[in-house]
Amino acid sequence: MHSTDSFIDEVSEAVRRDRVARTLRRYGWVIAAIVVLLVGGAAVNEWMKLRQAREAAAAGDAMRAALAQTDPKARADALAAFAAATPDAAVAARLAEAGSLAKSGETAAAGALLATVADDGAVPALYRALAALERVMVLDAAMDASERAATLETLAQPGAPFRPLALEQRALMRLEQGDKDGAVADLQAILAEPTATEALQGRARQLIVAAGGSIPAVPQAGPPATDPATGPGTVDGVPADLPADG
Repeated sequence: MHSTDSFIDEVSEAVRRDRVARTLRRYGWVIAAIVVLLVGGAAVNEWMKLRQAREAAAAGDAMRAALAQTDPKARADALAAFAAATPDAAVAARLAEAGSLAKSGETAAAGALLATVADDGAVPALYRALAALERVMVLDAAMDASERAATLETLAQPGAPFRPLALEQRALMRLEQGDKDGAVADLQAILAEPTATEALQGRARQLIVAAGGSIPAVPQAGPPATDPATGPGTVDGVPADLPADG
């Protein structure tokens, strides 16, 4: 009986091996193709990552080389060439180009370039807002008064990314127009804005004083409450730092 069981096991094993061999002969090319695809896909993915890293490094070097130009006009030309050759970094390059144009005295060209960025729906909203704000700052009083006011009104809305700076620009515009009350209100709003930097708040305080306004007092913690019957530090006979039922 034992010999019979062993014989059956050997036959079964042989049948299984034969089936595996036939399956491999029939579908082996599929398995090989899957392995090749997996290995090849991993290799292509790594190659693409390496190429992207090299392209990013080359773009960074080109951007730094353009920004290293000491002459503002030459720097603007280099940034324009970089923006044309590197679409992925074109927005940052164009913003920097506009700044260089403004420094070289070409404020109209800078304003036109910034308007192009601000009106480009394909540009992320954050950069469009920055371009609009830079345009106001570059053109200043040379910008159409109604367009300037409308742009700053939009940029100074609560929650806008550059609200504190837009409030400062609107305050300056209102001071130019003789609207001191409106300017002081904008400057006081800067002091209440949690995202405003210390430097910006310092400028706001100086402008408030210059405009004859008042700087809001900063709330301070007062002394412990006093119960006149039991002396300082108590309220209704209970120490001020303990619950009333303690």
